[in-house]
Amino acid sequence: MMNRSSEADDIHCSMVVNSDIDMMVKEEIEVFEEAVLSQDVQVSVKQKWESNQCNKVFSKDIDLIKHQRTHSGEKPYQCNQCDKAFSSKGNLIVHQRIHSGEKPYHCNQCDKDFSTNTGMLRHQITHTGEKPYQCNQCDKAFSQNNLLIVHQMTHSGDYPYQCNQCDKAFSRSKLLIGHQRTHTGEKPYQCNQCDKAFSLNDNLKRYQRTHTGEKPYQCNQCDKAFSNKSDLIRHHRTHTGEKPYQCNQCNKAFSLHQTLITHHRTHTGEKPYQCNQCDKAFSQSNQLKEHQERHTGKILYQCNQCNKAFSTKSSLLRHQRTHTGKKPYQRKQCDMAFLQEKIIIGHQNIHTGE
Repeated sequence: MMNRSSEADDIHCSMVVNSDIDMMVKEEIEVFEEAVLSQDVQVSVKQKWESNQCNKVFSKDIDLIKHQRTHSGEKPYQCNQCDKAFSSKGNLIVHQRIHSGEKPYHCNQCDKDFSTNTGMLRHQITHTGEKPYQCNQCDKAFSQNNLLIVHQMTHSGDYPYQCNQCDKAFSRSKLLIGHQRTHTGEKPYQCNQCDKAFSLNDNLKRYQRTHTGEKPYQCNQCDKAFSNKSDLIRHHRTHTGEKPYQCNQCNKAFSLHQTLITHHRTHTGEKPYQCNQCDKAFSQSNQLKEHQERHTGKILYQCNQCNKAFSTKSSLLRHQRTHTGKKPYQRKQCDMAFLQEKIIIGHQNIHTGE
């Protein structure tokens, strides 16, 4: 049987290291040789590289080295501009592009550039419209496998990522990580144009478009464009009339998930938004915000046609209708129209006999 030293020598001899080999590969080879000498890995006679901590086998030694770090938690590659560290040099290089702004991957169908090749490949699917990942429980299809996996959790109700500080659970690990930062207050993603910081990199990217004015998401049915993909999806529904969010207690459907959540509270009576200055609570956050402005006594909204002032925007809008005569609330069963929604609700009782 070969001893450890001769085994490492044989491995070293089988590696042809030319002078122009990338320094990153050299470093990985050196780490691997050290791992063999310390018996951290096992090498089979067929040049299969097997971890001694699990049953995984790799065809390349470097792949085994990277895998072993998932067991050890080792992150030997330290960023010299922040405190982040990585298990592979490739991940460090990609991370450093956040600092440098480098985007070496160019789309050959538009003027967009990307910091990673995978990011560019995902983007190019938006040109072809291809959605190869089909849900086997409904007719929805997706451009990426990870989007299909997340979607399928809406069928199964599976939320495998549980917060260890509260009872919330999430369908994706990155959502859990972002949520946990609401407990710690950590905001590691800093805008390089102002002092704002964010708990998620995606939130930083969206915010940075407020500086650049970039609106990369274009509606294919009109000339509107949006800075966020979610805004484009919501806008599309104004063309299609789609209302995918159905209330399970009545027959109402909504185009937005948040609108459905707010609607559910009319059934449950839930009012999660509590004023910290009095005992009032509200079903919507904007209602709480308007209410709290009344405590300050500030006059925030001024009518531009008379000298009246209001503490809430909704009050100003209602007042301005007295100038314009606009009656936006129309009854379908008759030709009556009203200034305020609560008046039309009272009028409806005339037709229903309630």
